[in-house]
Amino acid sequence: MALTRAMLKGMGLSEEQISAIIDEHVSVTNALKDQIKTYKAEAEQLPIVQQELDELKDTVKKDNWQKKYEDEHKAFDDYKKDVSAKEALSKVKSAYKKLLRSAKIGDDHVAAIMKVTDFSNMKMKDNSDELVDADKLTESIKNEWKGFIPKTGTNSSPVDNPPKSGNDPQDNSNYARQLEAKYNQNLYGKAKEN
Repeated sequence: MALTRAMLKGMGLSEEQISAIIDEHVSVTNALKDQIKTYKAEAEQLPIVQQELDELKDTVKKDNWQKKYEDEHKAFDDYKKDVSAKEALSKVKSAYKKLLRSAKIGDDHVAAIMKVTDFSNMKMKDNSDELVDADKLTESIKNEWKGFIPKTGTNSSPVDNPPKSGNDPQDNSNYARQLEAKYNQNLYGKAKEN
């Protein structure tokens, strides 16, 4: 049912009231007509938008972005693990080198021992720069690499017959000493023997 002037007059409204109602009704109706035009234009664009969306879905499927993301994420995690493993190995090597030096292994042999040592079973103590079971490792180093530990100390050679110094008055090995001994005996008397 449409809103008409005759219907409004039949309700007993004045001409001013009827005009105000009709003007308001026309403005609301025109606004609704404009919205309908906008929605119709958008609805006409819907097949185009749907086609673009389908093309994008196909592109995404072709690019397989999720697999690329997972591959990149895995590669990054592997890189982080590799870096932390290298850091851990470096700490283990440094601690083992300290143990070698504390076991008195010569510096010229430390590098050679480091090359042939298997570090896979060695672990660091938590929050420390020491190896787990460092005492056992030190003993193992001393036993396994004892040929590389230089022997230090002073051992004198035994001297069974010390050489004569030449100042011994009892040494009458040459003629000059014999004369000197005879002179001293005449002058001072015979030397007492101990």
